[in-house]
Amino acid sequence: MLIQDIFAENNTNPSQEILENIIITGTVEDVAGSANVIDTKELQKFSASDVLRVLQSVPGTYIQEEDGFGLRPNIGIRGSGIDRSGKIALLEDGVLIAPAPYTASSAYYFPTQRRMSSIEVLKGPSSVIVGPRTTGGVINFISTPIPESKGSNAMIDMRTGTHDTTDTHVYLGHRGNRLSWLIETAQMKSKGFKLIDVPDGLNQKSSGYDIQDYMLKLQYDNDVSEEIYHSLRIKLGSTQQTSNETYLGLTATDYRLNPYRRYAASSRDQFNGDHEQIQVSYVLDSNNNWRTEVTYYDNDFHRDWFKLQSINGKSQSAILNNPDVYATEYDYITGDADSADDIIKLRHNNRFYNSQGIQGNISYNFDLTDIDFTMRAGFRIHEDYEDRKQNEDGFRMEKRELVLTSLGIPSSKTNRFSKSEVTSYFLDAKVSVGNFILTPGVRVEDIENVRYDYATSDPDRMNEPTKIKTRSESVTIPGMGILYKLDNNTRLLGGIHKGYQPPGAGSKARPEESINVEIGARVSSSRGKLDAIYFLNNYNNIVGTVTASTGGSAEIGAQYDGGKAIVKGLELNAAYNFSVTDTLHMPLQIQYTLTSEYEFHSTFSSGFDGWGDVLKDDEMPYIPKHQMRISATLENEHYSFNLASNYIGKRRSVAGQGNHIESETIPGQLVWDGIARYNFTD
Repeated sequence: MLIQDIFAENNTNPSQEILENIIITGTVEDVAGSANVIDTKELQKFSASDVLRVLQSVPGTYIQEEDGFGLRPNIGIRGSGIDRSGKIALLEDGVLIAPAPYTASSAYYFPTQRRMSSIEVLKGPSSVIVGPRTTGGVINFISTPIPESKGSNAMIDMRTGTHDTTDTHVYLGHRGNRLSWLIETAQMKSKGFKLIDVPDGLNQKSSGYDIQDYMLKLQYDNDVSEEIYHSLRIKLGSTQQTSNETYLGLTATDYRLNPYRRYAASSRDQFNGDHEQIQVSYVLDSNNNWRTEVTYYDNDFHRDWFKLQSINGKSQSAILNNPDVYATEYDYITGDADSADDIIKLRHNNRFYNSQGIQGNISYNFDLTDIDFTMRAGFRIHEDYEDRKQNEDGFRMEKRELVLTSLGIPSSKTNRFSKSEVTSYFLDAKVSVGNFILTPGVRVEDIENVRYDYATSDPDRMNEPTKIKTRSESVTIPGMGILYKLDNNTRLLGGIHKGYQPPGAGSKARPEESINVEIGARVSSSRGKLDAIYFLNNYNNIVGTVTASTGGSAEIGAQYDGGKAIVKGLELNAAYNFSVTDTLHMPLQIQYTLTSEYEFHSTFSSGFDGWGDVLKDDEMPYIPKHQMRISATLENEHYSFNLASNYIGKRRSVAGQGNHIESETIPGQLVWDGIARYNFTD
């Protein structure tokens, strides 16, 4: 059920700004670098709640499915690495949104896709102004705006589906003369599609999720008759998620028999997350040639992922990779055998995060004879932290059910606090002269981070830390884009910038650095477009980070230098609108990414499972050589049919070369999406 655009009046006040914190200004066609915008109309075609499905329409973007719902997306850009989206800059309304963007960038919190009205993806030199992660690029999620037209606007979108899935998105907003507002909620539930082994006679346990998301926006503008426009904007958000997700997989044999099975030992695995955000912005606009904006932001996030840690002292991966060697432990996992007390350990991966700061920018437009200039300068004063207080509880397996046998002491497994303090500045320009557009830019980052390790026997941290690790980084990140208009329909573009990833708090690894180059063309007409861009990321040092999701023999968060590496390829984005009849149209879109090379150029050993022992010319894991999306729509003023096919080629799960080993290969996949609509009213 969908109800929208009620109460809306038709008079828009041109003096009041309605745009959220966007990065791309002007048209995408005139951006001197690789940039993509998924607008509201495109998002509404499939109304996907899984951001991974949405981003497959952006060439050069890589994804890795995990839970099937997109709850904790793994996203990379141009071979940057995909694990927990930790190597790209994630923003919501222009503000860094990862739990601790500098200290611990893994995105265990992710913006709720149903609240988004558009998405910006920047992959070239235009990503320099955002920072700090410029190796891959930037994804900026634009949330539902306050209504554009004067008056009120409401929308209700309710859905239901298999596995007791429900999805509700509601908002109500009002645009007034001076005071405007929006209230919004997204409520999503599902029992999940995986089947957990349970004792005979008991009902199936949920493997799904429950998400509750709330948003409030307020905007107060000065009188429209005043010469300079002033606007105060406040955004408050709260998101709670409970998801019965696990890292426990299946043996190869069990997977072939039933890929949707979950072992009994994962029955208590559960992720609980609570995210609160505050954003306050003040805008000054001369309505002529200058504009400035300052934003204060504060994001709090707490999560506790209670999940299986070990069985009889053995890791999950060791048991599942060698079920015959660890036959007893395998029987405990499946529930086929009862165990003694405390044989099975579940860990509270309990972590607290905060990210706060103030950022601002000022832009100024002016002309010098036949040259148009737009100068922009900005700053960000930022600090974030991650606080880990983790412990384990003991269980026994009894008749395929986990029975609690001991409670762990708080912080008895991990007790550490890490934080970062950052000051950054950027300066960029857009210079339009004749048929050329030049966009030079530079960013400076000064980063101070520290990690305090406390004794696991000191949960209240009454004593001094057992170890303190400090690190300072100061880096200058330049970039340059150029665009040339051959005619009204054809543009050539190129760009070069420094790729940079700051090391994590307490890391001994060097910063990740690369030289990134792109060159391409854009061709457009009234009916279609074609973008073709070649990209090259030449790493001087590539860095891998150990996480629980990727595995590894080292401490979670440890980083490893991978030395020199190359990622290069071609991105194609084509669209054409066919007219079947005067009233019936068929828009067709094709996005294709060819990653022709994605190799390490060094030999080294690491404790990062995805890399392991690497030989020169090994291919990187989780990067497909081919990926493609084709979508077609058949529409008129009353109805529409949308169909999309999403293909991702095979990729390695471990670095290697030559023929793919089956146990270290993720097969190619083809996923179809389809949706039909009929409008009962105009």
